[in-house]
Parts: sequence; structure tokens; C-alpha cells
Amino acid sequence: MIQLTRYQWTVLFAAWLGWGFDIFDGLLFNYVAPNCVPTLLGYHLPIDPQNLALIKEVKQQTLFWTGLITSILLIGWAVGGVIFGYICDRIGRTKTLLITMLFYAIGTFSCAFAPNMEVLILCRIIASLGIGGEWAAGAAMVAEVVPEKYRVEAGALLYTSAPMGLFLATFVNDQIARVILPGTPATSWRYVFLCGLIPAIVAFIVRIFVKEPEAWESEAAKGNPPTLGELFSPENRRTTLSGFLVSVIALLTWWSCNAFIPVVASELAKLGIKAQGLTDLKLIQVNIESWKTSLTYAFNAGGLIGTLLTIPAAKYLGRKWMFGIYFALSSASLILAFGSKAPPEIQLWSWFYFAIGLTVFGIFGSFTYYLPELFPTRLRGTGSGFCYNAGRLITAIGPFIVGGVASRSDNPLQTALQLLFFVGFIPLLGILVMPLIIETKNRKLIQ
Repeated sequence: MIQLTRYQWTVLFAAWLGWGFDIFDGLLFNYVAPNCVPTLLGYHLPIDPQNLALIKEVKQQTLFWTGLITSILLIGWAVGGVIFGYICDRIGRTKTLLITMLFYAIGTFSCAFAPNMEVLILCRIIASLGIGGEWAAGAAMVAEVVPEKYRVEAGALLYTSAPMGLFLATFVNDQIARVILPGTPATSWRYVFLCGLIPAIVAFIVRIFVKEPEAWESEAAKGNPPTLGELFSPENRRTTLSGFLVSVIALLTWWSCNAFIPVVASELAKLGIKAQGLTDLKLIQVNIESWKTSLTYAFNAGGLIGTLLTIPAAKYLGRKWMFGIYFALSSASLILAFGSKAPPEIQLWSWFYFAIGLTVFGIFGSFTYYLPELFPTRLRGTGSGFCYNAGRLITAIGPFIVGGVASRSDNPLQTALQLLFFVGFIPLLGILVMPLIIETKNRKLIQ
């Protein structure tokens, strides 16, 4: 059992809320994309299931724009992460946490009023800057406040907010699209985006109760601000490379598949429902939302458990062994899930998506303690922010390729499944770079 003071628990909870709502706001688009994209492109929803040509056209457009907007989000996320990681070392963890939460809350809320794709993209860019910046501030703050012996547990607990944020996003979308406004796909997605403003309230509460860590205040008082170039100096170059490599491989895998899981689930559900002979448009839409919710819940549950399992893996096996095991299992889960040629009712089996969440999602529970362990206090926000976010510039290629190729195919769904199968080989690169990864087990936080 972790033994923390009341204030240390408060700091952990504040950072937990910040990152959880970060994920909540960041991924709301993935859930509403099947309805949001066609609406903003001028299609009238729901679409008659007998109009196969129009269904194919809408499916292609949805896959393309989902990939493109996800890639744009990742670029903004990367820029925001690097910039606010640096700012976090300059003005403090708590102030940066407040600013970034306001950025992503207002940006997501504004998406509800988007009249076209151009405005939606602009709002997503604003949100992405805050989403990218929040992580470094929260992770650095927790690492510097909790006792050394509980750093791994606190870091993993911090990241459990990510699957909880996804649970919340799934729940909000399900309640609005299926329960509160059933059968209204053309408008329900706007109400989902309105919920993105909730983090703004939490941000002000965080600012009231949380102060700057003493370790940061001590370094800031010395008047020796960090520079981004220091990450590539001879003494820090290998450290930066270590953090960057594990981050970019995990990010490329996660975003190449997660961005499309709701879309793929929706399309598989449509095939399954078609086989059942349903014709009522409203009932079809409700069933699709139900399938999508079920699979994303399974994915999120796997992510939550996988995040917690990084604690014993890191403490007893070490960071390098932990990364190697998670990468190997990530590859296996993706290949098994998307390499199957089984009928839709089998491909929609929730245990497949639970396994992907357990591995592909779960590995991220380690970055909240591993990356802060690599850098000294004055560079902790800058270094962690760079390693965790700069890789998103490379990662942005993944969703764009998957969405772009699938949208040009005669069978977009099958092509998307094939591409996701090949994504399963990306984590194997992580095993190859293990000799370059720095082991931080039993190492005290660098001051």
C-alpha cells in the first residue's frame, strides 16, 4: 500500500484529473467521427442501408478524414508537448497545468459549433496544444513530490487516468448518442463535444490547492533556465535517445490502431446487423453505438489493468525487460485481432480488444515514471515533454497512411483491417532497440 501524505495524494489526484481529462478531450473525436465527418461534409444522416454506393462513399470519406484529423492532432500535440514541457521548467508545473487544461477544454468545446471541416480542424489544433503540454507538467510534478520508494506506483496510478478518461469519453458518447438523443447522428456529436469544457472547471480547482514542488522552486531560484539544446549535449544525448525510442514506438503503434477502432467497430457492427436483417434506421444506429461502446469498454479495461501491471514489471524485472515484454505482447495481440478472416461476429469479440488495451495501451503506464527518471530537475519537464511528444511528429504518419489507403480501396473496411494487421509488426522494432535503452531500476531521481 502506498503511504503518502494528504498533500501528496492531492498532488497525485490533481495530476490524475489533468491527464484523464486530457485523454477525454483528446479522443472524443474518435467516437463521434462516424457521425461528425459525414455531417460536416454535407451528407444527410442516417443513410439508407439500401444505398450501397453512398454507404461506400461515406465510409471512404470518414476513414480519410479520421486519419487526417488524427494526424493533425498529433502534430499539434507534439508541438504543444515540446513547448509547454520547456515552459513547465521555466514558470512551474502548476501554472503550466492550469494553462494547458484551459487550452484543451476551450478547443474541444469549440468543436461543437464547427460549421465545416476547416473550423473543426482549427479547434482541434487549439485543443492539441494543451493536450500535448499537460502530460509533462503533471508527470514532473508527481515525480518530484512523492517519496522515492513510491515513484513507480505513483506514476502508474497517474496513468490509470488515461483509461478512465477513455471510459468517460465512451460513456458520454454512448449516453448522448444512444440514450439521450437516439437516432440523431447528425446532431448528437455536437453535444458530445460540449462536454469538453468540463476540464476548465477542474483546472481552477487544481490551481487553488496545488503549489509548486520544492525541488523545482529550488532549481528555479538558481536562475539557470534550461534550453532545448541541452537534451542533445554529449552528457544527455543517450538519455534523450532512450526516452525517445521507447516513446515513439509505443505511440506509433497505439495511434495507428486506436484512432480507427471505433470506426472499424462501427463498420463491423453494420455488417453483423445487416446479416440479422434489421431495416429500422433508428434501431440500426442504436445497435451500432452499442457495439462500439462494448468494444471500447473492453479496450479501456485492458488498458487500465495493463497500466497497473507495469508496477510489478518495472520494480521486479526492471524497465528494459518490462518494455521488451510489452512490445512483444502488443505485436501478438494486434496480429491475432486484425489478422483473422473470421465473420464480423467473431472479429467483434471483445477479448481481442481487451488484449490490445492490456498491451498497446497498458505500456503507457510506465512513461509517467520512466521519462522523469531520466532527466535532472531543471530539465525534467523539457526532457520528458520532448521524448513523449516529439515522436508524435513521426507517429502522425501512421493514422494518415491507414486512413488514406483504406479510403481509396474498393473495400475500405477490409483494407483497414489488413493495415492494422501490419501495424502489429511495429512493436517488434522496440525489441530490436532494447540495447540502447537506459535502465533506471533502483536509481534515485536526479536533482
